[in-house]
Amino acid sequence: MHNSDRAGFAIFCVAIAFIAFIGGAFVILTKTFPYAYLDDAYKAAGALVKQYASDDLYADSDLWREARRSDQGVTIDDASKAYDGLTLYTSGDGTYANLIDMQGNVVHHWELPYSAIWDESPVGRDPRPDDHMYWRKARLMPNGDLVAMYIADNDTPWGYGLVRLDPDSNVVWKYHASTHHDLDITPDGDIVTLTHEFTQQKVPDLGALEYPWLNDYLVVLDGETGEEISKVSLGDAFMDSPFASLFYAVPSFAMEDPLHTNSVQYLDDELTQAFAPARGRAGQVMLSFRHPGAVALVDPGSGEMTWATKGPWLGQHYARVQPNGNFTLFDNLGNFEPDNRTRILEVNPTSHAIVASYTGSEEHPFDSGLRGAAETLPNGNRLITESDGGRVFEATPQGDIAWEFINPVRGGDKDQYIPVVSSGQRITVANLDADFRADLDTTGR
Repeated sequence: MHNSDRAGFAIFCVAIAFIAFIGGAFVILTKTFPYAYLDDAYKAAGALVKQYASDDLYADSDLWREARRSDQGVTIDDASKAYDGLTLYTSGDGTYANLIDMQGNVVHHWELPYSAIWDESPVGRDPRPDDHMYWRKARLMPNGDLVAMYIADNDTPWGYGLVRLDPDSNVVWKYHASTHHDLDITPDGDIVTLTHEFTQQKVPDLGALEYPWLNDYLVVLDGETGEEISKVSLGDAFMDSPFASLFYAVPSFAMEDPLHTNSVQYLDDELTQAFAPARGRAGQVMLSFRHPGAVALVDPGSGEMTWATKGPWLGQHYARVQPNGNFTLFDNLGNFEPDNRTRILEVNPTSHAIVASYTGSEEHPFDSGLRGAAETLPNGNRLITESDGGRVFEATPQGDIAWEFINPVRGGDKDQYIPVVSSGQRITVANLDADFRADLDTTGR
């Protein structure tokens, strides 16, 4: 090739590169075809790089936290104030649940690795390793069956599925979808839960929304078979409701995950009659939407959002209607106090007044930024799951701690890390079937 030919070829290559650069810049700036495909590929590649670079289970995942205390097991047990029973809890160090007595002794244990059930994630990718998964939520049935939810770290969608296990951890049924955060059991034994999926659905009035965005779905499953009964798009429910302005006001950091729905509660007849916003319409589901900072009611049959509100809480979880007509929230970040950022609120839905709260103290700090739950017990106490502290405790209406349990598991080269505790449930022993009670009594597991 002559020098002139080489020069011409070089100029041609530069011209092609320049045209490609100009064309690429035009596609990026105007977001025209094939921008969406290029953007998706770029995001996916970045996520994979980040995922594979996260090799420190303790520091690079949200399943472990630095231990705040050296205590392990039950540290407080005031029998005169505590509600007697068994406590079910799940831990960030694995896919298992323990049922413990008031002294912290394990009386039953369920465990099943994800790899024993499925060999891919619900969206068809290679799953995260078993030691990067845990049960986000578990609920005990009277016969000793357990409904448990798999969650993986450093993956999106992070929901990995739902199972029902018998008392010996054998699979009764499995539901392979991106279930996440919470589940509830209806009086008929059906399962109400959440799933999420990426969507390219256009939202014209939210120009800053990133595509694809993560939409949440309210799902009802048959409790006996795990078959899907209904599925409602919560994005559609929000946008088609009078409360759409809450959806459009999500913060800038949440433009890929605008809803982040994180709790479900089925309203039975008693709760429906007590809760004024339900307007006597039983079977609705109380939901918490973290990023809009809202709580709402959605009818899983019609898909209609019938009521929604927001208030002086921040990053909240676990909205629960109470028999007295109020609702409670785990307000993760709304207290703005050192070592006590978190509070439990009881709110009047009509006046929006905070009628009761628990905020922790200097002696017993209360701080969980990402997860948490509070369930009202029959004696009026609240069983509180302080996830980031690896702690489950029972607080009286006066703010006294009647019972406290610290996750006994530790990790790291100096045992400086503690797994999060993501769910807690106090079980009244008399409500368990006689056969399962006998199993607890005779095996001591």
